[in-house]
Amino acid sequence: MFTLLVRLLGLFAIAGAVVGLVIDGTKSIAASTLTVTPLGQAWFAFDPASLTSFQTAVATHVEAYVGPWVWSPVIQFLLTLPTWLVLGALGAFLVLAGRRRRYRSIVA
Repeated sequence: MFTLLVRLLGLFAIAGAVVGLVIDGTKSIAASTLTVTPLGQAWFAFDPASLTSFQTAVATHVEAYVGPWVWSPVIQFLLTLPTWLVLGALGAFLVLAGRRRRYRSIVA
């Protein structure tokens, strides 16, 4: 049941990556130049309150245990990457993590 949920989330992330790629492709064709939408910009356009809540949660919970370097170089770098790249990588990871493992019998 858990692997099904992980694979389903991975497929939704891959679908979001395809949508992001199509949107970036359409914008690039319309502008006659390469246009890439960063993850932070897409997230802010979708739901700005959750982005600020995420930043607050990282500042209060994660940085208290790990250190103050988490938001500035790491998460801000991820928010500048293209949306389709981040969602595609996340989706591929989740699909691979949720795959069924085939066990081989060593007794022949």
